[in-house]
Amino acid sequence: MPLSDHEQRLLEQMEQALQAEDPKFATAMRGADLRRRYVRRAVLSGIAFVLGIVLLMTGAVIQLIPLGVAGFVVMLISAWLGVTAWRRTPEATGDEGDIPNISPGSPRRQRRSGRQRHDGTFMQRMEERWRHRRERGYGN
Repeated sequence: MPLSDHEQRLLEQMEQALQAEDPKFATAMRGADLRRRYVRRAVLSGIAFVLGIVLLMTGAVIQLIPLGVAGFVVMLISAWLGVTAWRRTPEATGDEGDIPNISPGSPRRQRRSGRQRHDGTFMQRMEERWRHRRERGYGN
């Protein structure tokens, strides 16, 4: 349940008072900069991915199979870590800093809950999609 306007104003006033009273504690409570952390992980994963390509190609050129396999494994792991870090990166917000906005009314939450649920079987949904495509003129 989202906070009312009055409750949000009170919360903002409390945050400002805490920031003015003890800025070091307020900064510690806010936590580390998640966006910067996940972007750094994604960049490091990209560098590791390039290193994996180099290892893979070196193993292929000098015909050293274990080196090529190791390069491929490094590529796979770094790609997985990079994608997960990139997906976890919170959206950049104006004044909120490093705290991701996942309140019930936030655009991020609305995107997730905005998916429509279709009743019926799989085949009924496919037939409905096909009918919509035909009506719009796709596939002609």
